[in-house]
Amino acid sequence: MSLAILIMAAGKGTRLKSNRAKVLHEIGGAPLLMHVIRAASAVVPASAIHVIVGHQAAQVEAAVAASGVGFVQQTEQLGTGHAVQCAAEAIKTSDQVLILSGDVPLIRPETIRALFDFHQAEKAAMTILTARPADPTGYGRIFRRDGSNEVQAIIEQKDLKPGQNSAEINSGIYAFSTAKLLSALPHLNTNNAQKELYLTSVAGLLFAAGEKVVALEAADADEILGANTIAELASLDQSLRARTAKRLMDSGVTIQRPDTCVIDPEVEIAADAIIEPYVQLLGKTKIGTGTRIRSYTVIENCTLGENVLVRQNCILAESSIGDGAKLGPFAHIRPESEIGADAHIGNFVEIKKSKIHKGAKANHLTYIGDAEVGEATNIGAGTITCNYDGVNKHKTKIGKNAFIGSNSTLIAPLSIGDGAYVGAASCIPKDVPADALAVGRAKPLIKEGWASARRAKNAKK
Repeated sequence: MSLAILIMAAGKGTRLKSNRAKVLHEIGGAPLLMHVIRAASAVVPASAIHVIVGHQAAQVEAAVAASGVGFVQQTEQLGTGHAVQCAAEAIKTSDQVLILSGDVPLIRPETIRALFDFHQAEKAAMTILTARPADPTGYGRIFRRDGSNEVQAIIEQKDLKPGQNSAEINSGIYAFSTAKLLSALPHLNTNNAQKELYLTSVAGLLFAAGEKVVALEAADADEILGANTIAELASLDQSLRARTAKRLMDSGVTIQRPDTCVIDPEVEIAADAIIEPYVQLLGKTKIGTGTRIRSYTVIENCTLGENVLVRQNCILAESSIGDGAKLGPFAHIRPESEIGADAHIGNFVEIKKSKIHKGAKANHLTYIGDAEVGEATNIGAGTITCNYDGVNKHKTKIGKNAFIGSNSTLIAPLSIGDGAYVGAASCIPKDVPADALAVGRAKPLIKEGWASARRAKNAKK
């Protein structure tokens, strides 16, 4: 039985008081809509997912285009029923269709599958995912038939009449027989407080036609929560990150004070890694077993091997760190850098688009950019690679077992051979052969007695 998924993402989200479309607001390091797409993509292929876009359609499409989903345009936002009418052509060849909300980011694939399985088992025309949150304010209410699984009506809060009370809410997530849904859509009307075409009205139409409409209550009410304020977005973000931290800890990761850490959902951490308080792990970062990340470090889209030590206050982005490497404190690893196994990158060292081979060291106050540093080479404190001439970037290559003295200036393009020595405070503008000594300093001028004479002169004034 073929299945399509529609995701509603056309609305403005005016209650957020933001110029951005609601589904573009982020939690867990990604737009709300992307979280829903990821959950849906675990159930059906991306080619079977269609996102209904309207407000800021171009920006919404651009934000999730990499997911491979299709898009349906709702040029006028005339209600949820109208949105599905716009998508009729996209779903007409599917036997069943699931409809998700693009602003409900905590929905899990397991819940989507459970809804579909229940829908099929009940042989229903429509199945509604419901919940009983502590505060149902703002949600449409479910009215069941005699306490059974069958639903008689869904009534939006603004349309509730005195005496119509229900603690069970409509999540805005549904399963439909596609043929039954398409047959009901033309009969929707705007006889409601908002003067819109409500998708929820389909339940009443199907019930009146003798079709089976049922409800499945979600195991966790938090899964179906949306956000209408920035504060509610922050609450969703906190819930998502708490879920991520628990999953990681359940797999053997030690996270000290998880409430203080910011860990994105796609981060992967092996068992026996240790994450100290106030760490941020962002994007698709991967961390190997035995690695320790100390406090106030920010790591984004990096791969760290086993038994790596990242000391306090380091910043790493889009780079790889080999097994046993030691970084920091206050190290800055910029994108496209590769730090080899057992390498040491110390305090206030910045690495940019460079490859540091196994066992190499740059322990203090150094800048290495557009460079390659060979195995077991030592870079002294205060050394810089001058990689930019004001127009173009140039490369520096340093061989293995070399020694670069403190406070050296290496002017690229430059090659320093294996085993070479560069004397401290040298300025090196040309290549250095293997095993050579390179010293480039001005001869110091020393005038004995100059300082005491100056002091005496100043004292007479």
